[in-house]
Amino acid sequence: MSKYNLDYLDELEAEAIHILREVAGQFEKPALLFSGGKDSITLVRLAEKAFRPGKFPFPLVHIDTGHNFEETITYRDQMVDRLGEKLIVGYVQESIDEGKVIEQTGKNASRNALQTVTLLDTIAKHGFDACIGGARRDEEKARAKERIFSVRDEFGQWDPKRQRPELWNIYNGKIHKGENVRVFPISNWTELDVWNYIRREKMDLPSIYFAHKRDTITRNGQLMAASPFLNMDEADVVTNRMVRFRTVGDMSCTAAVESEADQIDDIIEEISASKISERGARLDDKVSEAAMEDRKKGGYF
Repeated sequence: MSKYNLDYLDELEAEAIHILREVAGQFEKPALLFSGGKDSITLVRLAEKAFRPGKFPFPLVHIDTGHNFEETITYRDQMVDRLGEKLIVGYVQESIDEGKVIEQTGKNASRNALQTVTLLDTIAKHGFDACIGGARRDEEKARAKERIFSVRDEFGQWDPKRQRPELWNIYNGKIHKGENVRVFPISNWTELDVWNYIRREKMDLPSIYFAHKRDTITRNGQLMAASPFLNMDEADVVTNRMVRFRTVGDMSCTAAVESEADQIDDIIEEISASKISERGARLDDKVSEAAMEDRKKGGYF
């Protein structure tokens, strides 16, 4: 009998598809958290492979800060039209208008942290018992602590001491009423794995991932896209640079990197040589040494 060998991308893909099908089998009302970034786009491709020709057994959920890159929102809407799947949008602006969160002030104000309340309200409103996300262990040390099936309590909080063992490929989705599970099918992938998979699958991405000319300012040592969301003043000098974004989030906390890489092969080569993680360009992770872990404990993605 001939031996059937999988390459490493096939193995990662098979694991992720298995996890997505486990979610569909174990939970009553799952959802896929979609940001418009490369990792959630990869999740959508994996969901297509897991469930087509049928419909997805979950809607896509986007938490919209109102301060997103225009290219990301355009991509999101076009993708949803192509897929014919349901999109649910939770708006941070509504949380502000209802007095549930207070908008930050000052030069470094951002709506990124406010997303947690909107997310938890969206989960409660629709009764989601599992939320699939594109987090990966290589991104940040707090994410490296988290299991693939990560249980959150009735307040949406994550307790690293309550992690469940995950032996082999067995995932325990049993929860009490009010609890929620965050599921991370590509937890074992790296940034380079994601880009190699994008290249193999010939996936389209928002244009901001590729090198382009953009007006930028330097804020806290990082290149930020010039935008009214940044509370710019006369001290901010706008320069037009060739940049791209390694990660996509709120415009007020997502920095660019100078780059000439406008093709996937060039991006892969650039990442291979980089000594800075992709979340090194996220200002929200630099608030403190435990910034990400603190947000996760409060219910963040």
